[in-house]
Amino acid sequence: MEYFAGKYDVLVVGAGHAGCEAGLASARMGCRTCVLTLNMDNVALMPCNPAVGGPAKGHLVREVDALGGEIGLNTDRHSIQMRLLNTAKGPAVHALRAQADKKSYQAGMKQVLERQPLLDLKQATVERLLVEKGKVCGAVTSTGARFEAEAVVLTTGTYLKGRIVIGDLSFPGGPNGQFPSVGLSDSLIDLGLRLGRFKTGTPARVDAGSIDFSRMIIQPGDDITHNFSFMSDIDHREQLPCWLTYTNEETHRVIRENLYRAPLYTGAIQSMGPRYCPSIETKVVRFSDKPAHQVFIEPEGRNTSEMYVQGMSTSLPEDVQLAMLRTLPGLEKVEIMRVGYAIEYDYLIPAQLTLWLAVKEIPGLFAAGQINGTSGYEEAAAQGIMAGINAALYVKGREPFTLTRADAYTGVMIDDLVTKELDEPYRMLTSRAEYRLLLRQDNADLRLTEKGYQIGLVTAERYKMFERKKTLVEEEKNRLERTMVPVSGEVKKVLEQMKSAALPQQGASLAGLLRRPEIGYEQLLQLPLEHPELPPEVREQVEIQIKYEGYIKKQQAQVERFRRMEEKKIPYDLDYSQAQGLSLEAREKMEQVRPVSIGQAARIAGVTPADISVLLIHLEQKRRRQTTRQD
Repeated sequence: MEYFAGKYDVLVVGAGHAGCEAGLASARMGCRTCVLTLNMDNVALMPCNPAVGGPAKGHLVREVDALGGEIGLNTDRHSIQMRLLNTAKGPAVHALRAQADKKSYQAGMKQVLERQPLLDLKQATVERLLVEKGKVCGAVTSTGARFEAEAVVLTTGTYLKGRIVIGDLSFPGGPNGQFPSVGLSDSLIDLGLRLGRFKTGTPARVDAGSIDFSRMIIQPGDDITHNFSFMSDIDHREQLPCWLTYTNEETHRVIRENLYRAPLYTGAIQSMGPRYCPSIETKVVRFSDKPAHQVFIEPEGRNTSEMYVQGMSTSLPEDVQLAMLRTLPGLEKVEIMRVGYAIEYDYLIPAQLTLWLAVKEIPGLFAAGQINGTSGYEEAAAQGIMAGINAALYVKGREPFTLTRADAYTGVMIDDLVTKELDEPYRMLTSRAEYRLLLRQDNADLRLTEKGYQIGLVTAERYKMFERKKTLVEEEKNRLERTMVPVSGEVKKVLEQMKSAALPQQGASLAGLLRRPEIGYEQLLQLPLEHPELPPEVREQVEIQIKYEGYIKKQQAQVERFRRMEEKKIPYDLDYSQAQGLSLEAREKMEQVRPVSIGQAARIAGVTPADISVLLIHLEQKRRRQTTRQD
């Protein structure tokens, strides 16, 4: 029996990393919002490694933060280790990675949601969506509670018809022993939506007291204190180390001898998993000539003995998991606290979504996170904030908010999801971004904070800080271009210490010196000149923008060409069958994706340059006919 449980502007189903960002964005934009979660104790659960960031993923965290999201701030507050990766490479691929305290992170995010004005957090299992006159209008829970809303955001993670697999054992379930969501999958199918099935996995958690760390290589955090959020003022944190060990031939022998019991090879699991995060049994089979694989032992928190065994994701039987772990140096006497497992789950085929993460055929319905076929907390959070923003804009009757491939990694990810076909869980990679020199993690605020302010999500306080930083960067760049370094013995001595060439007779500007590969901003401070006191983040921006100025200009020219293609819009209701000469495959793909621009159409798999030429001609002919009729 149904009963009325409340009316909201926006209803968010799920409180993982996507759901938290969606709910907070909606409420912060002035919409009365309700977030429903299967279990109140698992808000912002980290069912896999409690780590945030890394290559490309760190970019997403910074972008969410720049737009006014929470994942960066919460990670900064609850981090137990931070490291900046890829520092030997250029700034485009620098990536911050944090190990978080799992329980502390959850409690912190839950508290943020509980204290957020206009947001209610409730425990409930959604069984079906309410759709009237083709529009979504709410949801009904397993207890019969009917929540009404103008917009609904689905952020159900890996819970839709979840199935846990460990060896020859399988049973319905969600991550970390939670209950799955079964009825909602059927409800989506009844609404005419197409679902697929993916799988992911996790390694065992082991007892720190049973590990001999002296046989491993310590992996400390950086001495420099890093933060994800541009708003964080944390200048010190006590860090816990991670540890590195390796598999060996004995490990591989144990795995090979038990492949007949591995669900991935017995046929018990048939859905695709993430190619860039394979199970240890897949790595041993696929890379049979590799004698060893890295394994990181990482703490799950300050107040727990549980350690995460990164690199050993598996669905092998429990006895095999223990046997193979005990072949690793330092783990000879290890004890498993939680067994590793694989999980299969339903996902919404994302070609059914728009670039603003709305379900095309059901107005008011949005989806974000692993339900869209992605993997990772960061990918989920970035989709979550975009879906929450657009649900709020939909309720307010405003135009949707989108990010292009030239704006953000978030834009690259969403464009890939809705344009390209998925054959495995999607993971964000730096190689997916064409304009990654422009889309660095360090300049996410310069790229996105103004956009967040314009849509009403970024606070006035944050925007004021952003404007101050922007002004300081421009002023310092101008100062460096104007300031000439005199030719003197003292300057010559400093340059010799830097192993840099002497100044030309007419001298050189500070900016000119900074463009030299061997000289960074810190080296400029050694010159006998006056220098302003500037925050480290301002110095970083000044150095990157001056040193890579030529490359940045080239990429900006490429972006302009990209934008011209994106500006050539395609009507949503275009009849592709009328485009004479369009290949059958291109017609079918474009009818399915419904690209909004020529640029997006060109990125659809199976659409050739010849198809794009035909489409351009057809659109021009259509435009001329309309112009003639109007005349």
